[in-house]
Amino acid sequence: MNLKRRLTIALVVLTSLFALLYVNRLHLFKYSLGWYTDLIHPRSPNVPVPWMDGPQQAATPINERPPNVIIILADDMGINDVTTHGGGLVAEGVPTPHIDSIARDGVRFDQGYSGAPVCTVSRAALLTGRYPWRFGVEFTPTPGAMARVAGALYADPKALHPVIIDQAKAELSKDFNDLGMPPGEVTMAETLKARGYHTLHIGKWHLGSTAAMRPNNQGFDETLFWESGLHLPENSPDVENSKQEFDPIDKFLWPNMRFGVSYNGGKWFEPAKYLADYYTDEAIHVIQKNKNRPFFMYLAHWGVHTPLQATKADYEALGHIKDHRMRVYASMVRSIDRSVGRVLQALRDEGLDQNTMVIFTSDNGAPGYIGLPNVNKPFRGWKLTMFEGGLRVPYVAKWPGHIAPGTQYPAPITNVDIMPTVVAAAGGVMPNDRTIDGVNLLPYLAAKPATQPGRALFWRDGTYRAMQEDKWKLIVSERPRKDWLFNLSVDPTEKVNLAKDQPDRLATMKARLSKHHADMPAPLWPSFIEMPVAIDKTLDQPLTASDEYTYWVN
Repeated sequence: MNLKRRLTIALVVLTSLFALLYVNRLHLFKYSLGWYTDLIHPRSPNVPVPWMDGPQQAATPINERPPNVIIILADDMGINDVTTHGGGLVAEGVPTPHIDSIARDGVRFDQGYSGAPVCTVSRAALLTGRYPWRFGVEFTPTPGAMARVAGALYADPKALHPVIIDQAKAELSKDFNDLGMPPGEVTMAETLKARGYHTLHIGKWHLGSTAAMRPNNQGFDETLFWESGLHLPENSPDVENSKQEFDPIDKFLWPNMRFGVSYNGGKWFEPAKYLADYYTDEAIHVIQKNKNRPFFMYLAHWGVHTPLQATKADYEALGHIKDHRMRVYASMVRSIDRSVGRVLQALRDEGLDQNTMVIFTSDNGAPGYIGLPNVNKPFRGWKLTMFEGGLRVPYVAKWPGHIAPGTQYPAPITNVDIMPTVVAAAGGVMPNDRTIDGVNLLPYLAAKPATQPGRALFWRDGTYRAMQEDKWKLIVSERPRKDWLFNLSVDPTEKVNLAKDQPDRLATMKARLSKHHADMPAPLWPSFIEMPVAIDKTLDQPLTASDEYTYWVN
């Protein structure tokens, strides 16, 4: 065979190969992240976490020390999942007695809001006491490479409202690991560490994965870092899985997420058991090792975020629930409540419960893309929306001797209030070189009844924004170009839009909203995907022309 013929054959083969790769590019992308993770981060079997030993004896009596602080953050847990606030799962035989006990022994925040309807922004607000768009954290990190196949992932010729992708902006986006909270921000952990606390993080971070942005460089002495996205290996004999075939993101998660953690930036290894239970085991070890010194533990669960996975034991305990998806989800809620109960019991066992502040909440409301319509009931909207269902979350706290048992707190609070409150309880000082948006809630909690002066609260996601003031709620959107105005005092479930009936109030609130956002810096990374989200329907329910919707900007 002559050279020319060989070259021709080689060219045909290469052309065919490239054509095959192009035709199957979506399938390749669907698996490429998982393959890359396996190559770059091979995971060893579970190893013991070498938590640092605290002092064998306390330097001062416990009642003379600043309080320990534990923040337990669930992921995507809807307000109706917790008996204290809604009780939707009680009808399914799944109460949350341990979360409820925090409210019984302390305070229930009746209008507890997340800092954003999405995880990264909400978590940045919690840890800094600041609106995250003050330092450029406005969108959830998304790999720029996703834009190259997002059109195919979300392709739906029947969609009334298509997904909008800006390829040019996607090319400008940094690597996923580089997207997060600037290291220069002062976190709750840094402030408490300066007060003499030992600081620990367990679980999800989602505020950047470079060394500069990981917890160890943001004030945490130790971190057990969640590196990927499975609660158990998909084929584990101990797992029950629920896959949502109608959700493109869910279909992407299953082949690409892995079961792995790292300690203080070391090599990845597998958790010893179902993730929520494993984190709880390690949280108990932390409590035991640090019982003789003040500590701050940020326990950030991955549950009940997708992929929906439960232990067989929890699943079998809920055999009366016939719907498989609901049964798996309810099992996950059960595991988070069990975790709270075990942490509270560990505090009692170590004699620390009377001098520990415990806060439980969720990073945002439950999503519509899991296909369970009642998780945010009675509120409208989901994660990714500015409606109450996306922002209103379970919020309870206790600090014996300082917060009266059974306190009900009617005024709106949000994630930015947690850091000022915790730092005040610890006797620390908030940073004075930057704007702090949150307030110390302790003086208002001490009042009888608990009360606080009115103030405006703000939320932002590109041009999709909201504010609440004096029980009035404003939501503005560019896509669709629409304003929603609600009087929450008489319409807490946002059924009646008063934008046309209250033109003066609408104009005043829009001016206030514009003023708040006028001098904010540009986002640290661009948005390049805008996705429609139905306000009153789950993702598996087809939209009609009369259904209200908004676009999530990311």
